[in-house]
Amino acid sequence: MTVLVTGVAGFIGAATARRLLARGDRVVGIDNLNAYYDPKLKQARLDGLARDFGDRFRFDHLDFSNAGALEELSRTADFDRIVHLGAQAGVRYSLENPQVYFNSNLVGHGNMLELARARGSSHFVYASSSSVYGGNKSLPFRVEDRVDHPLSLYAASKKANELMSESYANIFRLPSTGLRFFTVYGPWGRPDMAMWIFTKALYAGEPLPLFNGGEMRRDFTYIDDIVTGVVSCLDGPPADDGSTKAGGGIAPHALYNIGNNRSEDLMRVVELLEQATGRKALISPQPMQAGDVKNTFADISAIEADHGFQPTTTIDDGVPRFVDWYREYHGV
Repeated sequence: MTVLVTGVAGFIGAATARRLLARGDRVVGIDNLNAYYDPKLKQARLDGLARDFGDRFRFDHLDFSNAGALEELSRTADFDRIVHLGAQAGVRYSLENPQVYFNSNLVGHGNMLELARARGSSHFVYASSSSVYGGNKSLPFRVEDRVDHPLSLYAASKKANELMSESYANIFRLPSTGLRFFTVYGPWGRPDMAMWIFTKALYAGEPLPLFNGGEMRRDFTYIDDIVTGVVSCLDGPPADDGSTKAGGGIAPHALYNIGNNRSEDLMRVVELLEQATGRKALISPQPMQAGDVKNTFADISAIEADHGFQPTTTIDDGVPRFVDWYREYHGV
């Protein structure tokens, strides 16, 4: 099977491509390699895939918000299923650069749906986000919950992706699965995420910026568990049989949370990072950021029931693994 993976130079995209290639699939990967964070990290992920899997991995440098570029790709590459993980990420960045989110997350997602429809793709899997739950006070977050009050443009764009995909499933019967990821971390992670920011600050002897004074909880999910969920869903497209799918619709479109099913105190993560680095954290309390939420917690019962998903990595194991990778990557 040949799978198209968008955002293949990104954290989850590269890890998903690696898992697919390791099991024998071929991967066509696309990415625009933008400078939201250091492109050298993105290139290092790509270099690893090319080195380890040779010509079973094809990379095309293109922007999926460019419909013409996708049409050209479709003429030169043969693939069926699509894992659309590319997007402009970041809640806080969306407050400063909204236009990028319109282009990538709205126009780009629409272009990818059109590509999947035109090719008659047997499954379109795409990244949503736990941010769609906004100010939801009911924990854990369930896919059945209403998500009509996003707190950021990023969250709104991801909710829009879900609605666009639902419409394509209804009109064109395109089998689709949306995945609401919860705070992904691990080796090869993103520099704009707390795990990386805190580790960098610890080694530099700088204060850790703790929003809301550190009074936050997150459902930290290790990258290997995330990828297991993505691939399991990819292999099991929702049936077009009129049954009610996860998320509540009857079209061949399902929505799932992928989380660790544990809400962890942020200060517990700081303690684990202190242990793993051998450094004592300096704390810089910060106010709550606009668009951010205090607590996240994933109810994974839907994906567990439909795909047998069960996360296996606790933060006690995952945090030291990230620090080991960080130390090796940076030569600390």
